[in-house]
Amino acid sequence: MVDVMSVRTPAPPRIRILQLILIVAVSLASFAALVVPVGLNPAIETVAVGDVAQTTIQAPRDIEYVSEIRTEEARKAAESSVLPVYSSPDPAIARAQIDRLRTTLQNITTVRNDDNLSAEQKRSDLLALSDVRLPLATIDYVLSISDSRWDAVQSESVRVLEQIMRRAIYEDTVEATQENVSVSVSLAFSEQQVDLVTELVSAFILPNSFFSQELTDAARASAREAVKPIVQTYKAGETIVSTGEIITPADVEAFQQLGLVRSSQSWEDLAAPVAVVILSAVFVPMYFYRRKRSAVLNDPKSIFVIAVLFIVFLVGARLFIGRTLVPYGYPIQAAALLLTALFGMEVGLVIAIPLCILAAFGLSNSLDLTPYYLFTSLIGLLALGPARRFWGFIRAGIAISLSGAAALLAFRIPLITLDWIGILQYVGAIAFAGFSSASIALLLQYLFAQMLGLTTALQLLDISRPDLPLLQFFLRSAPGTYQHSLQVANLAEQAAEKIGADPLLTRVGALFHDIGKALNPNFFIENQLPSHMNTHDNADPQEVSATIIRHVTDGVQLAKKHRLPRRLHDFILEHHGTLITHYQYNQAMEAANGNVSKVDIEKFRYPGPRPTSRETALLMLADATEARARAERPSNDDEIRKLVRSVIQTVQKFNQLDDTLLTLRDLNLITESFVTTLRGTYHERIQYPKANVPDQDVTLLAPKKEKTEK
Repeated sequence: MVDVMSVRTPAPPRIRILQLILIVAVSLASFAALVVPVGLNPAIETVAVGDVAQTTIQAPRDIEYVSEIRTEEARKAAESSVLPVYSSPDPAIARAQIDRLRTTLQNITTVRNDDNLSAEQKRSDLLALSDVRLPLATIDYVLSISDSRWDAVQSESVRVLEQIMRRAIYEDTVEATQENVSVSVSLAFSEQQVDLVTELVSAFILPNSFFSQELTDAARASAREAVKPIVQTYKAGETIVSTGEIITPADVEAFQQLGLVRSSQSWEDLAAPVAVVILSAVFVPMYFYRRKRSAVLNDPKSIFVIAVLFIVFLVGARLFIGRTLVPYGYPIQAAALLLTALFGMEVGLVIAIPLCILAAFGLSNSLDLTPYYLFTSLIGLLALGPARRFWGFIRAGIAISLSGAAALLAFRIPLITLDWIGILQYVGAIAFAGFSSASIALLLQYLFAQMLGLTTALQLLDISRPDLPLLQFFLRSAPGTYQHSLQVANLAEQAAEKIGADPLLTRVGALFHDIGKALNPNFFIENQLPSHMNTHDNADPQEVSATIIRHVTDGVQLAKKHRLPRRLHDFILEHHGTLITHYQYNQAMEAANGNVSKVDIEKFRYPGPRPTSRETALLMLADATEARARAERPSNDDEIRKLVRSVIQTVQKFNQLDDTLLTLRDLNLITESFVTTLRGTYHERIQYPKANVPDQDVTLLAPKKEKTEK
């Protein structure tokens, strides 16, 4: 990709201010994306018991925990199921009541056997009994039955009361017990006898068992202790609460266990995202500062695009937190691919690292989501490489999908239990992430290149096609200059590879650096016929110089008209830097008899600026070297090397390389590269002797001899 990070120039104050503003803005936006998931994701919201769920909330991962809420609910249910505990039946009460019954029966017997009493007096005495209230009909029956039957009634009454009083009788069950006395009477008795026994026994039934708070509390405590802690489990993707359901305390507990909501924000909750945002904000600019490559950071358009892309992809990632599969299908890898395509692999690498860390920071599944984002993004941009072919994006998409599968297998799958359907869902998610990332990067790099004037490798390859209308116009209008540009492109491209500059950008920039000459081709000697009169000889040197210099501004106008990338304008403007047209200046000095005051040197100076990158510096050196080599025709390596070094020394003498990163080692590599390339162009050729060749090959015209058999 185009390496536009090759300028060691101090940033102007306004750029410094813009850099600071963007760093602060991106940091604040990143912090907001980390700590305010409520507004970004409807599944992650502050909920309260009794609220209605606005969305279906699912578990983002497998989890198993002891549910305090469900355990307490079960314990309360067990506690409430314990009936009130009463004391054991009191035998003393039973004995007392039996004694009272016997006394009453003895009194009745005495009245029955007293012959001195009249029937009316007997009735009156029985009605006056204190422990039992017998109806008159029952009294008449008691007085009328035989002694044997009365004795049987007495015995049965004592037996029935003893049997009933052995059972627990509560205060609220006395009436029910009295109503059921007849059931306990022997079936051998007549109905009247049963009624008599029932009336006699019922009068002496009392509560013999009473409610015990102590025993009840002990029983309830025992019931609570018998309930074991309830372990709640959720599988990844399992629904916790559906849309429209009332949120229960158990639901809120599940949200908290899964890290979906927090009951309150402490200072630690804010300190963690602040720390990671600060680390990211320091890492990126410090890296580029240590690398001493500031062209991207010094270009307002570039740093603004990087900032916007960073925020958009980060916020997009945080939109899908709390979901199960969506975070793994989110194409965050497109950010790394797009930045690589626009600004080079180094920018994509440096920006992708904090982006991936921040995107998964603080999530319940961050331990597997962070390495998934990191590995897929980095492997994807490495697979993309220089982004010079459509196949490169397809290759990057495949690499993202395969590395995503490996990352999930390493960090995600061991933590969860999946069936075949779950595995297919994850495969689909990572496949979507890979190919959607490649598609998004391919589309956006084209749109950014067209709308913002950024330069991409695909764009450079497209505009360097020979059938491009501008190159066709260049070839037809100025064929000599076109051939010169091809030679310069070869020289510069080979040298760019040697010193680690961008060979593609260098070659394409060299192809277009002299397109301005196509508007006035016959003025330049490489486009003139050998017998054509040189228009420079008899013209005013200053006018000739102005015409020559104008090919720079004409080239920029053509570049704008044909919408060449803004980066190529630099090659047109900088390939002569701020040098002067020496030949015309010397002519003017000769005409002025060497009087410097009569010649304005600025009239002979190119507008510049001086080369500001290694690529444009290479073009300047290659352009001057090719022109001199064509004029001087060096015959061996020593002459070529001497010529190249002379060009470099001249350029250095006029300080044209001061704004570039070229080192002495680079200049030595450039020299050797130029010598190697020029050797192939200006090598010696064998002088073939002139031979007289017949117009037709007699051997071809000779008749064939027929074979004869002996």
